[in-house]
Amino acid sequence: MRALSALLFSTLLATALAAVPHKSYAQPPATQPTDAEAELRAQQRNHYNEARIALERRQLQRYREHLDQLGDYPLRPYLEYTELTRRLGRLPKNDISAFLEAYPNSLLAERLHQQWLRTLGEKQQWADYLYFWNDSISNTDLNCYHLEARHREGDGQALAQAAPLWLVGHSQPDACDGLFSLWLESDQFTPELAWERHRLALEARNGSLAGYINRLMPESWQAQAALLRDVDRQPELLRQQVRFAAQTPQMQDIILHGLHRLAVRDAKTALTLWRRYDAQQLFDDQRRLALQQEIAARLLRQGEQDAVESLLAEVPQLNSETLIERLLRDQLRQQDWSAVTRLIAQLPEEAQASHRWRYWQARAHENLDHSLTEGAASARSIYAELANTRSFYGFMAADILGIEYRLIDRPVQAHPGVVRSLELHPAIRRARELYIVGEITDANREWFHALGQMNTQAILAAGRLAEQWGWHRKSIHAMIQARSWDDLQLRFPLAYQEQVTQAAADTAINPYFLYAIARQESAFMPDARSPAGALGLMQLMPSTARYTARRAGIPYHNQHDLLSPDRNIQLGSRYLNQLLEEFDGNRILAAAAYNAGPTRVRRWLRESSQPLPYDVWIETIPFQETRGYVQNVLTFSVIYGYRMGESLPLVTLKEASNPL
Repeated sequence: MRALSALLFSTLLATALAAVPHKSYAQPPATQPTDAEAELRAQQRNHYNEARIALERRQLQRYREHLDQLGDYPLRPYLEYTELTRRLGRLPKNDISAFLEAYPNSLLAERLHQQWLRTLGEKQQWADYLYFWNDSISNTDLNCYHLEARHREGDGQALAQAAPLWLVGHSQPDACDGLFSLWLESDQFTPELAWERHRLALEARNGSLAGYINRLMPESWQAQAALLRDVDRQPELLRQQVRFAAQTPQMQDIILHGLHRLAVRDAKTALTLWRRYDAQQLFDDQRRLALQQEIAARLLRQGEQDAVESLLAEVPQLNSETLIERLLRDQLRQQDWSAVTRLIAQLPEEAQASHRWRYWQARAHENLDHSLTEGAASARSIYAELANTRSFYGFMAADILGIEYRLIDRPVQAHPGVVRSLELHPAIRRARELYIVGEITDANREWFHALGQMNTQAILAAGRLAEQWGWHRKSIHAMIQARSWDDLQLRFPLAYQEQVTQAAADTAINPYFLYAIARQESAFMPDARSPAGALGLMQLMPSTARYTARRAGIPYHNQHDLLSPDRNIQLGSRYLNQLLEEFDGNRILAAAAYNAGPTRVRRWLRESSQPLPYDVWIETIPFQETRGYVQNVLTFSVIYGYRMGESLPLVTLKEASNPL
């Protein structure tokens, strides 16, 4: 089936939506194929598979025979795309144009378009390159080819736009070599530009590139470039202040670069030297502030909180949210509520108004003014405001006030006709079929590409459609993309309920806690793979899975077992149970250990100078990812309790009453 244009699809969808009265609708199941349709689709899948095999073997006649049997099969464009890409070198311009016209705005058309431009650039077909060019392309090597094509075809302004592509701290693709050769020989290239890239290369820790750029500079610039490289290697040279007394832009670059490097090793010394050089040089305000922020951040990492606070008092503009929050968490660990109040007041206004810091403002009021009516009233007012929200801090505030959680649940209003029309959208059909035949990566790409061209109402309908298909990760993503936070059925699906219920019974873990972990880990994507190598619904590392399987007496053959929802939930629940046993049933510590590892959690507990209330301990977890993870898992547990008809507390009485 040939693709509808994005404009046509949006028009049809808008027309359908305009006819929808404002009422709720029962959500029908996705359209079920008739027996005849199912048989036809099975035949098409067989022809598709045979055509793909024939194409891989370069049996083109056999490939075309099966291709002709596909009709409107959604994945037909994938075969045509593959066949075309194999003969790009023969410059099949008419066939390329026909494909781009047949499947406009599609993922494959965009992919083929870029490959075609790359081929034209490599073959220096500059006129054709400009004919097929699209200004929406942001790819570096294609942009280099584009400027070279413009120059070769007589555009005298093209080289003037090359500097931003050249001024980076890393090597650019080979496709840029032709453009840069022309640019370096033109009057557009200056010693100042060479100096700037030399500096950027050193900042990026790319010494070989810096050495190459040094050779492009006039000899009169190379002595200062050598000094910059010396300071890069030995920033302590800045102690020799007389050596760096020249009042030039290049010397300022050298000083600032050296102080940045020195701050990494010794922020207190960097601060001392900065004050001397700041009195000597006229630094740009923006670069001055950037260095001060870097020094302040390094001071914090090196445990110099007093020096940071002194610097903040000296330079109020340093009140960045990240910096103040790090100081705040240090004071929360000390439970210095006066300092907490003072630092919250230094946060940017938007941060002060966040649920997080409103909650801690109330906690500070409570602890400072617990015996005073005014302080208690102020705290209760903030808690009441927060308790109206469905959030971690809202739930904690509700617990303090002793009131029920506000679990706002407003299902998405998706008209059945709109959902039906989405089922016919070419990209959605391709995504669905790819998912069915097991091409999950391409299915994800098609889905995301399609949603990127839709309006909010269409995205919401797509989320409902994905939920009907059992494609839970996509329904969750659709709600996020549409910023629709209140459909708890779509955002928190009861996926793999049989497996979760069985795992809860086998381990005595609360099923809502298992759901919360799986929702946070993978959003129920069974083939999820993390950069670190964790796999599946509950994101288990293969080594952890092997150990857990051996300990629990569960068969485990290799890491592919973890892509099975049954086995992944079985092993993930056993591992979570081990963590709960290790941490005396405390879900806060078990969740932190599931994310960051039990060794780190044990170390964090040992390093605490005093036992901390559970909310302080969570807020001061050293890893931002783990902090958010624990907060989400506890919050999601409450929501999953609601979804299954049970009212659960955010934390148990035991978890709340035992300091960590």
